[in-house]
This record gives sequence, C-alpha cells and structure tokens, in this order.
Amino acid sequence: MKKRSLLMAGLLFIAVGLFSCQPSDTTIQQGVNEKLSGTPGITAEVKGGVVILSGEVSDDAAKTAAEESVKSVAGVKSVTNNVMVQAAVQPPPPPAAALSPDDILKNTLDSAYKADGFTEVTVTVVNGEATLEGNAKKADVKKILKTAENAKATKVNNKLTVK
Repeated sequence: MKKRSLLMAGLLFIAVGLFSCQPSDTTIQQGVNEKLSGTPGITAEVKGGVVILSGEVSDDAAKTAAEESVKSVAGVKSVTNNVMVQAAVQPPPPPAAALSPDDILKNTLDSAYKADGFTEVTVTVVNGEATLEGNAKKADVKKILKTAENAKATKVNNKLTVK
C-alpha cells in the first residue's frame, strides 16, 4: 500500500509539474501581441492555448504571415485564422480627356462633310481657324464653305482644289 501511495504521489507530482510548465493564456497572449505588433488590423484572443486571429488585411500574404508568426509563440496549441482579406479596390478610371474647342470643331466638320458625301475634303483646325483642303466640285464649294461658317469657325481658309 505504501508503494502504491508513493506511486500515486509521484504521478501527481509529475502531472502538476507538467501542467505548471505550460504557459498561461495571459503569457501566450503577451507573446502573440508582440508578434502581431507590426501587423496593423489584426487582433488575437487566446483561450486554452488556442489563438483566434481576427481583423482585416490588404492581402493573403499578410494573413498567412500573421498566422505563421503566432504559431511560433511558446504554448500555442493551434491557430484559428479568421482574418479577412480586403477586396481589391479598383482605381477610378482616368477622367475622359476633354476635347479642345479645335477638336470639337474638327469633329463637327468631319461629320458634316462625311454625311454630305464630301469624302475628299480634309479639315485642319488651329485656334478656331478651319483650313479646308482636298478636291471638290465647283458646284459643292459654296456648300462646303457655308458648312464651315455655320460650325462657328473664326475663319475659313479655302485651299480646296476645284475639279
């Protein structure tokens, strides 16, 4: 019976010794917090040696790095990684290039001439002055010039070749 009591006392001593060697959740929490101090957006909670990570990071690499770093803390039994990765934010599209008044006038005249079938007329616009070049029938020249004037060109330079 005495041997049995000694054996039980020895086992109890070993069990208490082993249990007391495990760091407390508070100690583990301190170690985990130190590991996470360089990772903003992540918090941790420790329960029974299990670390539960939560929060939000910008990419998967940060999420994985946080998990790996806390696994190395003494006393951590496992890690539950509930960290969310933020959805990638698409940059807004660049603003549409504003057309200059010259570009607007050129586009207006190009469209008008195309609609009227004057495919051999080319338009250049600089500072509101429209320069018309290309080939046109004598009967069409007056209409071509009138179209440029109606489009509010400050000046119309006629360099058309009459055919």
